[in-house]
Amino acid sequence: MRKDHFEVTHRDVLGRVGKLRTPHGVVQTPALMPVVNPNIEFIKPSEIKKLGAEILITNSYIIYRSKLREIAKDKGLHKLLGVDIPIMTDSGSYQLMVYGDVEVKNSEILNFQKEIGSDIVVPLDIPTPPDAEEELILEDMKITIEREREAAEIFNGCENLLAFPIQGSTNPKMRRMFAEEVKKICELYDVKPIFPIGAVVPLLDTYRFSDVVTSILEVKSVLPPSCPVHLFGAGHPMMFSIATALGCDLFDSAAYALYAKDDRYMTVRGTEKLEEINEFPCSCPVCSDYTPRELRSMEKKERAKLLAKHNLYVSFQEVRTVRQAIRSKTLFELVENRIRAHPYLLEAWRQIRKYGKLIETYDPNIKSRFFYTGIESLMRPAIQRYMNKILDIPPDKEELVVTDMYSNLKGDLYLRPCFGIVFPELIESYPAGHAEMPEDGLIDDMAIKTAVNCFLKYAEKYKNIKFIVKVSNRWNIIKELAEKRGLKNIVVERESNDELQH
Repeated sequence: MRKDHFEVTHRDVLGRVGKLRTPHGVVQTPALMPVVNPNIEFIKPSEIKKLGAEILITNSYIIYRSKLREIAKDKGLHKLLGVDIPIMTDSGSYQLMVYGDVEVKNSEILNFQKEIGSDIVVPLDIPTPPDAEEELILEDMKITIEREREAAEIFNGCENLLAFPIQGSTNPKMRRMFAEEVKKICELYDVKPIFPIGAVVPLLDTYRFSDVVTSILEVKSVLPPSCPVHLFGAGHPMMFSIATALGCDLFDSAAYALYAKDDRYMTVRGTEKLEEINEFPCSCPVCSDYTPRELRSMEKKERAKLLAKHNLYVSFQEVRTVRQAIRSKTLFELVENRIRAHPYLLEAWRQIRKYGKLIETYDPNIKSRFFYTGIESLMRPAIQRYMNKILDIPPDKEELVVTDMYSNLKGDLYLRPCFGIVFPELIESYPAGHAEMPEDGLIDDMAIKTAVNCFLKYAEKYKNIKFIVKVSNRWNIIKELAEKRGLKNIVVERESNDELQH
């Protein structure tokens, strides 16, 4: 397995900005690949490139089964589509999922993709539907693994990038097992792998975002961190930040066109019907040149093209926003903002609590700021790392006064929501000192409880030290929890009143 085709330049959470090297040029990731159907004249690939696309995806099976087959073989894929940027070709797996059968063998479609000059080739994998029985998953897995091994043999030593789709339905164990098997194949051959996570479209269509998150993280727990991951069928901008934060590098979108033909207007917060929009909330060329009423008065074909262009504009803009968030190490803040667009996205993001060690492994230790945006911020690795480090700093006195950071009282230690105790020397340092959050009277109870638990762990470790606590009534939980733990070295000497506050 070669690794020189993907270079990571910036990281945040599990997300990365990278350079994906293909035979037709370098693609900056995360990247969106708009789907192009060469049999349907809609928006030309050259126009899509001008709108911001660095890479496209098309379906080799559609070309193979149409009159375009000989043209593609004679002139090549890129001249067929009229662009010189990288192109990924799907194999017909989508048709297999929808119709149950395709009229081509795996080796035939692989060699066809090779012949027409595809930059990223996909074998004919079997997409297993959601909630499948383990027996069916294993049966589909066996066939797909055999086909991926065949693909590795055909493309051994080639410059084309080769996709190794990872299936497994909604079974976390099966997703992980599939990833393990794919990894073994790649290690045996001289290939440039990309790892698409497949069969998530039915989950996205039914808002089962938690299953998507679990599938991604199970796969990321196994795959080499140096390899690019593609989330098949994730083409809505509301998904880009969360999927990138979980470690996905490539997305593909047919939604920009499908939604436009149905008069649906994309935003980073979801999809709206054109008939219900009075003013466009976007400043792209389409939204700047036309009003919703003007679009509604157009012929359907012309309106669909304009809506599709808007959908692409907003999608590419979100990709750029995500990349910048990675560079500035503010991807957590962006995700926590975006997931509030839908309750099921919020629910899905909370699945990361189960994968804390994985995220902590890759999330950078040092950042310039910590913005508290809600209780989801408590799941960031920065908090647990900080707590662990604090526990290793012994007190320098036998008796310490503990106050909160918003108090007028001077203390030896300060209490701060989320982080627990803060030494005076750390007030100006990341993360506790550089954290921006509401004052303790306005912040979530869970942020207070998290901080208290950190303080109690510290007091438990240093039981020979007396801690005199002088904090506002908001922190009264300290007394109750200290008594439950039997901590005799914590004395709530004076519960503060409003005079203690700024």
